[in-house]
Amino acid sequence: MLHHVELWVPDLAGAAGPWGWLLGELGWKPYQDWPGGRSWLCEGVYLVLEQSPALSGDVHDRLAPGLNHLAFNAGSRAEVDRLTTESADHGWALLFPDRHPRAGGPDSYAAYLEDAWGFEVELQSGKPE
Repeated sequence: MLHHVELWVPDLAGAAGPWGWLLGELGWKPYQDWPGGRSWLCEGVYLVLEQSPALSGDVHDRLAPGLNHLAFNAGSRAEVDRLTTESADHGWALLFPDRHPRAGGPDSYAAYLEDAWGFEVELQSGKPE
């Protein structure tokens, strides 16, 4: 089982707003809070945002080797739609709007969102309508 995921961000205060909103909407609970980081916990797995002094850059490149995106089960299609609609007010941009919500293919119902630092999340409907 996955234990945790740690994302290094160049602006902890800026990233904590969009990520805190999204994770809260998905049922994650605040877990840890320290000067250089924040974390949220869900079903025994935690996600960390950390502004490390060892950062070598200030933007994540999801198209380079490494992490492309994190995918979350967002529940129903209606919940994916709600989160997609509200996400722009919380610092997220919709990727692939011309193919939304089928950017993952004809059998997929998902939103692909990107934060201001280039991190992508997929909000997948795990429940057929």
